[in-house]
Amino acid sequence: METCEPESTEEAQGAIEVNMEYLLQLKELDIPEEEAKKALIVTGNISAEEAAIFYFENLERMNEIAAQVAHAAVGLYQILIKESKTREMAYKWDNYGAKKVVLQGSSTAHLLELQALALSMNLPNYLVQDAGRTQIAAGSYTVLSIMGEEESVNKVTGKLKLLN
Repeated sequence: METCEPESTEEAQGAIEVNMEYLLQLKELDIPEEEAKKALIVTGNISAEEAAIFYFENLERMNEIAAQVAHAAVGLYQILIKESKTREMAYKWDNYGAKKVVLQGSSTAHLLELQALALSMNLPNYLVQDAGRTQIAAGSYTVLSIMGEEESVNKVTGKLKLLN
């Protein structure tokens, strides 16, 4: 077995070993080595199959999140360029680095609270309501994008953690 370096404080208590046979099987599936090691650690080295299932389910989840975030960004950008009062904001954002930060909300109610606060501060925003074409239920609110000066946006999002 190979010893992995800890990536979190929970793992820091002792190096966790991965089953090399399982690791090789996962690499044969074109799973990157570091991701394969993480999958083995999370699944407790039960089997290469368990680790592969974990990896591909999480990959699917990441793809789903990426699509939702892209939807929110494009939706907000379309709103900004449509209205003359926000078109300059979109132009400046586009030409000065197009900063994007992805944070994690806790629930639909939380997203709606954040949107209400953004609206009360006149911050342009876009709330994604999923169409239900994937594993997310139709009508679910999934992502809120907000545009504005960093200081103003931070009044809405400042307590949120980065999405991991």
